Amino acid sequence: MMLRLLSAGLLIVAVSSLALAADDVKKDDAEKGFVSMFNGKDLTGWEGKPGGWWVEDGMITSQSTKENPCIKHHYLMWRGGEPADFELRFSYRLVGGNSGVQLRSKEIPNWDTRGYQADMEAGPQWSGCLFEHARGGIAMRGTKVVIDKQGNKEITRFAESEELQKKIKADDWNDYRIVAIGPKITLEINGQLMAEAIDHQEDQAAASGIIALQMHPGPPMKVQFKNLRIKVMK
Repeated sequence: MMLRLLSAGLLIVAVSSLALAADDVKKDDAEKGFVSMFNGKDLTGWEGKPGGWWVEDGMITSQSTKENPCIKHHYLMWRGGEPADFELRFSYRLVGGNSGVQLRSKEIPNWDTRGYQADMEAGPQWSGCLFEHARGGIAMRGTKVVIDKQGNKEITRFAESEELQKKIKADDWNDYRIVAIGPKITLEINGQLMAEAIDHQEDQAAASGIIALQMHPGPPMKVQFKNLRIKVMK
């Protein structure tokens, strides 16, 4: 009886160890090809408005207060390249206000940008939407959008915006995933598809550009980013 119990116990341990090892392999495979964009210590590889961004407890941080408000939006530019096709993953925490991550964008003076933005906010409307400065909401949450060469939209709703909002944690950490391949851009938060756009519009659709983090004007807010990594497709 003792031998049987011992053998059963060893078998359970072995099976558990194999399961854990398999999980580790899956995690490693999921992260294969990704390169870290942030060293967790300082803003090496990034450039932004002096004093506008800093590292706090290992996280890229920007904040506005009543005493020190943000009067005009500004961006922290990633200097690692201007990728075309890529997958970007990161975690963000937003307390109050609005922020976003620029992709395939153009840098303009005064720490500003123009282009696609993977949006996020403390409110109920914009998180998980694909925004663009020239055209506004390209794909709102819960929609798949195809834009033809003339700018006409074909919109398919796959989920209600209010239901998707429930997947987003307020004042807490959320995982964002951005995939841009060819004319298609896909946004996910916490493993849930939020919006998708296929953009063919002439003179508007962008094939490559900078990546940047946004600090937004308005009421007091604090935004933080961590675990930023990118896989550039060849």
